[in-house]
Amino acid sequence: MQLPVLHVDDWLVVADKPAGQLAVPGRGEAGRDNLLALLERHLGPLHVVHRLDQATSGLIVFARTLPALRHLHRAFAAREVNKAYVAVVHGHMAEPSGMIDLPLSADWPNRPRQKVDPEHGKPSLTRWTLNEHLDGPRSRLTLEPLTGRSHQLRVHLRAIGHGIVGDRLYGDDADAHPPRLLLHAQTLTLAHPGTGQRQSWHSPARF
Repeated sequence: MQLPVLHVDDWLVVADKPAGQLAVPGRGEAGRDNLLALLERHLGPLHVVHRLDQATSGLIVFARTLPALRHLHRAFAAREVNKAYVAVVHGHMAEPSGMIDLPLSADWPNRPRQKVDPEHGKPSLTRWTLNEHLDGPRSRLTLEPLTGRSHQLRVHLRAIGHGIVGDRLYGDDADAHPPRLLLHAQTLTLAHPGTGQRQSWHSPARF
């Protein structure tokens, strides 16, 4: 079978995760069908660097060695890894760009949901840029998470009144068409743990 891999070397693997597939093992039987397990069957042991929601498609990086894992963890913690997503949201954005600065925390009674929490939440920043207005009305955006909180993009967009189309967890899209979350990790840029050179990968959204 053809693996959804854009890049592989002795240090890391960059894969293009399909929407609906778990990135890493989950709980119960559903956890067996995940991208990490698929890649390890063909490429050997890998280390988890970061995650994508099951509903989100796009670029994700895995480390092949412990030194690479430590390097990438430091880079993510220092915000030296740049990620850009494309999303289609409800409504027409009134401005060409903006920043969402809303602290987030776990919504424990409703896990795995997250929530805006001004009192106890962790600082969370999302930069957005309007690409085009669509019928619906809807808007196509480029999203840059400057922090890496769980479900950050989904909660932030919902909080400003422009939930992501197809979001059945946070939105009103229980019968969404198309039947998937219109959120895709499109660009990933980082310093290679072996060479130190900045490298970038791109996966165009299919919506």
